[in-house]
Parts: sequence; C-alpha cells; structure tokens
Amino acid sequence: MTIAEHRKTIDQLDTQIIRLLNERTQHVLAIGDLKHQSGEAVYAPHRERGVLQRVCKVNPGPITPQSLRAIYREIMSSALSLQKTMTIAYFGPEATFTHQAALKRFGSSLHYSPQNTISDVFIEVSQHRADYGVVPVENSTEGVVTHTLDMLVDSELKIVSQMVMPIQHCLVGQDPVNKINVLYSHPQPLAQCRLWLQRHLPKAEVIEASSTTRAAALAASRRRSAAIASSLAAERYHLQVLQQDIQDNPENVTRFLVLGRQCSPPTGHDRTSLLLSVADKVGALFHSLSPFWRARVNMTKIESRPSKRKAWEYFFFIDVDGHMEDPKVARAVAELQKHCNFVKILGSFPKTD
Repeated sequence: MTIAEHRKTIDQLDTQIIRLLNERTQHVLAIGDLKHQSGEAVYAPHRERGVLQRVCKVNPGPITPQSLRAIYREIMSSALSLQKTMTIAYFGPEATFTHQAALKRFGSSLHYSPQNTISDVFIEVSQHRADYGVVPVENSTEGVVTHTLDMLVDSELKIVSQMVMPIQHCLVGQDPVNKINVLYSHPQPLAQCRLWLQRHLPKAEVIEASSTTRAAALAASRRRSAAIASSLAAERYHLQVLQQDIQDNPENVTRFLVLGRQCSPPTGHDRTSLLLSVADKVGALFHSLSPFWRARVNMTKIESRPSKRKAWEYFFFIDVDGHMEDPKVARAVAELQKHCNFVKILGSFPKTD
C-alpha cells in the first residue's frame, strides 16, 4: 500500500472508532443512571480495574499494555465527566507528584481542585465539595507520610483505591548545571536526592520550598538557580530539564490513596486497611494480631503512630490481603475486636497491579 492508501484506511478506521466510542459511552451513561437511582457511587475502582485487565489481556499488539491503559484511562475519564461534574481534591499545587497521581487515576476530563494541606483534602471530600481526594501516604525511601495517617484516625472517609507511582525527580532550571549556585526544593525530594546533590552541586545554597511546583516557580524567577521538580513542573514554568532521574534510589516510588465516602465491593484481589489500639500490657500486640494468623489472612504491613490522646499510647495501622466482606477477613476482624481497645476499618480496595 502507498502512504495515501494507508492514510485513507486510517481515516476509515477513525470513523469506526469514533462511532464505537460513542456507542460505548451511551452504555456507560445508562449504567450511570441506574447507579444514581440505586444510590451507588459513579466511580467504581473494582470495575475500572477489571476493564483495564481485560483490555490488556485481549490486546494482540503492537500497542503496549501501558499505552492501552493510558488510552482507556482517558476514555473512562471522559465517560465519568459526562455522568456528573466530578471534582477531585488533591494535595497541591498543580504539577506536583500528587497531581500527577490524580491524573493517572482519573484522567484529564474531570475537574481538579488543588489544596494547600492534606487536612484540606480530607475536609473537601467530607464536606461534599469534592467527590474524591488524593493524598500521598508512603514513600519507599523516606517512609510514611505521618500527616495522612493522623488524619485517617478521626476521619469518616474511606480508602477506596490506591496507586503506586515511580517518582522521577529532575533538576530543572535556566542555566547549565555548572552555573547553578542556588537550589530550591521541598524537604522530601531533597532527602531523596542527597547523594546526587553532594556529587554535582556540593556548593549550592539550598532554600526550602513548600512544594516541588513552588520550587520550580522560584527557579524560574532567578538566574543561576535550579529546582528539584517534575518534568511537568518544568514544562509549566518554561524551564529546561537539566538532569533526569536524580533520585538516589532508582526504585523510588510513592503510594497514594484515593479517599471517598464509601468502599467498593470485593474484586477477589483486594486489600483492607485497619487501625487499632491495644492495651498497655505484655504480649498485647501479639495476641491482638493472632486472629489474622488463625484465619490465614496475610498481613502485608504494620505501622505505629503516637495516638496524641495519651502519652505513650499508640495506634497501629495494618494492611491485610482480602476485602472486609470476605468471610475469613470478617471473622479475623470480629475476633480482633475482642482483644483491642479500638478497631476501625479504614477501607477495602483493589490491589495495585
């Protein structure tokens, strides 16, 4: 075939694709109407995960699974935006990694509302000014985001989804690296890039910024300065990416939570997060966790935090495999309540692929 013939075929295929996409969207809108009548949430992480798994399974190529997921993310985002005006609050400002995580989960067709603090994200969703919230909870290099854990203690919101995103820090600025004498950075990325900075910018004055986006904005306003930020922030402030992937750990990833007002049904491949406190006595934690062992429920994580209610009293944040509606998880949690002073289910959600 000639180039002209290939292009003619592409045009014909595009017409078919558009027709089928609109037909698909009509079915999604019909489902949305039925959900509205029954009071179900429009966003369904369990269904979303199933769709993405299926399209990748039936994909013969040459489109990569990663590209196909990105395409379908936008298809689903467009359909969500037609069902209702959906607002996603996130720990901002724009072009931060949390913003990127929100876009990765919900696509570009929805309305995004950046918030100044993690507390503000919880408030926006609790007050129904936002449908969902996105906050960071853990980094593989620097550990947990304690403010997020503390907010989960008293909030009625549920964890409805999570995503794990590679964090690729860039050095961005207007001048070559050897001309940089001032570096702007949020404390956490600064810690994640410590070794690279010692080797390449040992004499640069480091000035703390409130976010990676703010760091990029400051670097854009001053010559011979740079910032640790994302490539998205560099694009927004018309800065050059002077060096990519400057994080010390190449496996640097951050886990983000999606907060909502009700949990998704089981998918068969879920995780449940719980919060508990135990009595201050010998073996209390051991006996409290034994119901998971007896029920053969795999515990994947445990993290302690001061309760801030009483000196030397701690809360334990626990992740286990399974959904809170799974019989063996439900049995373990019921027995757990006999041994603990306080038990709270923070949410059940599909595991991250």
